[in-house]
Amino acid sequence: MVREKSIKLLNLAVNEELITVHQYMYFHFRCDDLGYELLSQMFKRIAIVEMIHVEMLAERILYLKGEVEMIPHGKIAYIADPKGILEKAYEMETTSINEYNAWAQECGADLDSASKTLFEDLVKVEEEHQDQFETELDNLKQLGDKYLALQSVERSKQVAFGKGGD
Repeated sequence: MVREKSIKLLNLAVNEELITVHQYMYFHFRCDDLGYELLSQMFKRIAIVEMIHVEMLAERILYLKGEVEMIPHGKIAYIADPKGILEKAYEMETTSINEYNAWAQECGADLDSASKTLFEDLVKVEEEHQDQFETELDNLKQLGDKYLALQSVERSKQVAFGKGGD
């Protein structure tokens, strides 16, 4: 096994996940500000899952006696339009899926089955996120502004019943 190569790939994934956490938290804040409660909560929940991915990757790096690089390299996309937000999220998941599949193969070729399996497990979760974003985009396409209005109604219901909006 070539530990250095696996550590490098795992750290690339840490970077990817950190940027994703930052981006999805921005989307959470933005959707919340726009009153799109369900989209906001979806982004918050997925950002937390992505944080768990960072932890899993870091544990593997440390096991391999590497140093975890916790500095995200990349920029946050400041998007306010719900369609643009969902398209960006879908694009990010697609990139992660493609990279993690390739990195799994590289780790496997270097006889690092544990890192290979970790990347494969991450692919499964990222595919679930990608599917969820695709579903949201389909809902938006099908229902248009009605879909977004439903999101706002959810916020209004929560405020009316004293469950948010302080």
